[in-house]
Amino acid sequence: MKGVFVDQWNNEYIPNRVDWRPEEGLFRVKPYSVNFPMSQIKERQATMWRYQEALPFETTDNTITMGEGMTPLVPLDADHPNLLMKMDYLMPTGSFKDRGAAVLIAKAKELGVSSVIADSSGNAGTAIAAYSARAGINCHIYAPASTSEKKLAQIEAHGAHIHKIPGSREDTAEAAKQAVEKENLYYASHVYNPFFYEGTKTFAFEVWEQLGEQVPDALILPVGNGTLLLGAYIGVQNLKEAGVINRIPRIIGVQSEACAPIARAFASGEPVSPAENRGTLAEGIAIADPMRGKEILEAVKDTKGTIVTAPEDGIKSAGQELAGKGFYVEPTTAATYAAYQQHKAEIVHPDEKAVMVLCGSGLKK
Repeated sequence: MKGVFVDQWNNEYIPNRVDWRPEEGLFRVKPYSVNFPMSQIKERQATMWRYQEALPFETTDNTITMGEGMTPLVPLDADHPNLLMKMDYLMPTGSFKDRGAAVLIAKAKELGVSSVIADSSGNAGTAIAAYSARAGINCHIYAPASTSEKKLAQIEAHGAHIHKIPGSREDTAEAAKQAVEKENLYYASHVYNPFFYEGTKTFAFEVWEQLGEQVPDALILPVGNGTLLLGAYIGVQNLKEAGVINRIPRIIGVQSEACAPIARAFASGEPVSPAENRGTLAEGIAIADPMRGKEILEAVKDTKGTIVTAPEDGIKSAGQELAGKGFYVEPTTAATYAAYQQHKAEIVHPDEKAVMVLCGSGLKK
């Protein structure tokens, strides 16, 4: 099957069409009614698919699952009961990206897709490869030539075809787009494809349910391309539109100080522009030219949130501190905690309840 995208201009599905138009904003899914029938939800398995009435499927026939979702939500420690850690690093492939991949690949299966292309230097590629294997879909992953062999080995283990691209992360994305246009394959992009965000939004649903059908005062989330931050924003909007909450939490985005184009734009009030990547341990959020920068800023501002940066010299020690509390996470997640430590007085009041995501396993280092 050829490329299938959602046309955001008239909100209709346009088959056999490949169209990027990133300057026009985030691609959107055709509007559908979102509901949260809790009496039914609570009787279902503890996975993200329990929210089927809030997902873009007519039936559950094409669900692709390995039990992802409903990850634990626990306090940082006894001394910090109001800082809750959402342990998304316990997902099947070791990161929150499984949320987006599960929905995106399930939609691809529903559409009759036989092959997909994605570009990624790590967690997203692994997740797309794993769920494609689960669905019996042929998968091509485009990755920078500099990607660690350990990460490539995990992708390859799922049977994906790896294409190493010289140059920057942006060069890799461009090569993937060209391949999609040439081969007329489905672009399973975690940045452009709207169904990825339809998966990551379940993060917000779970937090809401785990807090007794309440939302916290703040969500503290790492942000590079914005796949979790925008998903969480869509999720809380869904909850509000369905009438099950009457307020939305502030979204606190975290970038590395060594690569912070979104934080810089937020502070200056200027549009997001490319930044220099000076090198950071938090490579998962080191996106010098984020395509969804405009939408990320709008989401954060709409929630009255902010963007803060993680000090590079605090990332390693933050990871060690988390490990000492039982959380073994990758540096990008450690950066989120490092930023919280440095900025907590300005972003969260001690009496407020905040949820921080632990997005990737330390086994991926």
